[in-house]
Amino acid sequence: MKLVFMGTPDFAVPCLTALQEAGHEIAAVFTQPDKPKGRGYALTPPPVKEKALSYGLPVYQPATVRDGEAEALLREIGPDAVAVVAYGKILPPALLEIPRYGCINVHASLLPRHRGASPIQWAIVCGDEKTGVTTMQMAEGMDTGDILEQVETPIDPDETAESLHDRLSHMGAKLLVQTLQDLEAGTVTPIKQDEALATKAPLIRKEMGQMDFAKTAGELHNLARGFYPWPGAYTTLGGKRLKVLETRLAAGDGAPGEVLCAEGRLTVACGGHTALELVRVQLEGKKPLTAADLLRGHPIPAGTRLGE
Repeated sequence: MKLVFMGTPDFAVPCLTALQEAGHEIAAVFTQPDKPKGRGYALTPPPVKEKALSYGLPVYQPATVRDGEAEALLREIGPDAVAVVAYGKILPPALLEIPRYGCINVHASLLPRHRGASPIQWAIVCGDEKTGVTTMQMAEGMDTGDILEQVETPIDPDETAESLHDRLSHMGAKLLVQTLQDLEAGTVTPIKQDEALATKAPLIRKEMGQMDFAKTAGELHNLARGFYPWPGAYTTLGGKRLKVLETRLAAGDGAPGEVLCAEGRLTVACGGHTALELVRVQLEGKKPLTAADLLRGHPIPAGTRLGE
């Protein structure tokens, strides 16, 4: 097929690679503009741009796709399909109508569950036992288009958003190639999404990582896993922020936020008569440490309350 690819972050790179290796003609790659990063605020290209240039593909980085220029370029190219993977911009209706097979989006959830910008994180935070990837015929709404194909995978009880992100990116790449093949063969039957089953996966903000120990240990374990590595779960210890990088379900009971055991292990009471072990943490201004290492240099008496 003659394709246009639209994507920006690391998640989209395996999809671009898979399309290139499958022999598709990628006539153009759209990605977000370079952005300043790091201490020196040097302009840094998106991962998709770097990969596209390594293949010698033409790259376009418009600030907007709503001014008519993107539409004119797409009409000039005349792609069979546009593959959209975490591009970061909502496409106007005029663009959606151009390709013969439409604009095909890879979304990292089992739609209609977890529509929105952060489906990987919210699948874990919500305690889902499974997730997957969906290829979808793009429509005007946010992730509301007809489902083309799906593949699911279990979520490991201790899996983080970081590892799940990497797994789903490669699953999505395989599914995208398969979907395009099936569209060309005429073997895909689009399925309308059931609005009654739809849930949202909104953009994550840093403050969402604050731990409320009135919640159960299971809920907080999911929060820590789902928000790792960013924005990270956190609480406070003696007025300083304590990032919680890794947790484990534990036994114990006490007032929510109360440190139950601080001799080699940092166990904290949670809601519902549950307890959570903080395995790896990072005290404000310090390096990440195991809780055991933290306690050696910073003793925390049992009965100390976190989050106050």
